[in-house]
Amino acid sequence: MRREGSPFTGLGAVFVKEFADHLGGARNFVLQALVVLIGIFPVYVAIRDIRASSANEPFLYLLLFTYSSEQMPVPALMTLLSLLIPLVAVGLAFDSVNGEFARRTMSRILAQPIYRDALLLGKFLAALATVTVALVALWLLILGVGLLALGVPPGGPEVLRGCAFLLVAIAYAGVWLGVAMLFSVAMRSAASAALCALGVWLFFTILWPIMAQVAAQTIAPPDLVYAARGLTDPDNAAWSLALSRLSPNTLFFGSAQPLLNPSQRSLGLVFVSQLQGMVHGAPLPVGQSLLLAWPQITALVAAMIVVFALAYVVFQRQEVRA
Repeated sequence: MRREGSPFTGLGAVFVKEFADHLGGARNFVLQALVVLIGIFPVYVAIRDIRASSANEPFLYLLLFTYSSEQMPVPALMTLLSLLIPLVAVGLAFDSVNGEFARRTMSRILAQPIYRDALLLGKFLAALATVTVALVALWLLILGVGLLALGVPPGGPEVLRGCAFLLVAIAYAGVWLGVAMLFSVAMRSAASAALCALGVWLFFTILWPIMAQVAAQTIAPPDLVYAARGLTDPDNAAWSLALSRLSPNTLFFGSAQPLLNPSQRSLGLVFVSQLQGMVHGAPLPVGQSLLLAWPQITALVAAMIVVFALAYVVFQRQEVRA
């Protein structure tokens, strides 16, 4: 049967309804409160230590995202966000589709002039907009607290780098929203979908970095000449880096670090020939840092699209009965 009209008919209605449900739901309130409360603590520690020792740093506001205390076991805000964003994304999307089947409302929704394309895309965009609201609120809160505590406004490059980091965080959230929605489409049980999505997250966060190193040593064993001199084998390091970049977590850090650390000039091994003409400690312009992070940003966006496309294909092939 050939369908008529745009496949996105009803997309706006689905988006507004789902977005309102997310913003007004107790689950979203708990998740956003968790993000803000956990995010404020490392910022407080960073501001306290920066005011005591690093007041003359040129990029004070970027330090709020990357500073980790040596005296207290408090990770940097960027590290905490790499853990919190997937949890929030999975918490918002693990029952987005199978919840409709459990409540027996899917057939009623699809009986309306709304295609499956619009339904799935509307749910995804609404969840992504909800995460965006939380991240923007946290970003503005950090700027406000930093302005009051540090007493100096952020510079233009700091604002640009912060905005770019915000977009990277949104793309990172989109990947995990797609993963949670894929399991929500493939599984009828919401609990099973949540457990599988969290299992994938744990795999890529904890196990995959270890497995990437083992696989790299199998594919390109370290040269004994480099090992005897205490040097890193370039081939082995290149394979290890390439395999580790299959993880969204590695892509997130690879995108965020050049943006939040202007002095970072490379994400892999640096050869002596590449250091010729370099001014040690000089920060890179925003455009150069963005070029350094661009491959990882592109990979994050591509991963988000691929995972959502898988969920779309599975959803299109499912049979929906009243």
